[in-house]
Amino acid sequence: MKSALNTNQLVNSIVEGIQEKKGHHISVADLSTIEDTLCQYIVICDANSPSHISAICESVREFAQKNAGEKPNAVDGLRSSIWVAMDYSDVIVHIFLPESRQFYDIDHLWEDAKVELIPDEE
Repeated sequence: MKSALNTNQLVNSIVEGIQEKKGHHISVADLSTIEDTLCQYIVICDANSPSHISAICESVREFAQKNAGEKPNAVDGLRSSIWVAMDYSDVIVHIFLPESRQFYDIDHLWEDAKVELIPDEE
């Protein structure tokens, strides 16, 4: 497990990567105080199209590598690009098409978590 400072730097880098490609409806769920979770943070955002999902995914990779020195352990969903999950061990990133995010509704799985909604950039 990384230090809290490194994990926060990774989360901030991921959010910057999403914002760089105009991902929207970003939420960051802090699970660090909840026992028996797979990770410390979950970052979720929307994209407008499958190609937008791919662009956000690549931007997240670049920002996380450049700013936090981290590479994902796994990336899943790029073939269909309706929902991509990126696993950074302590941080899991979910990039959705809006209808997929609404259908799977993972935002509400962690009701005990502190959730920060990041305002969309204009």
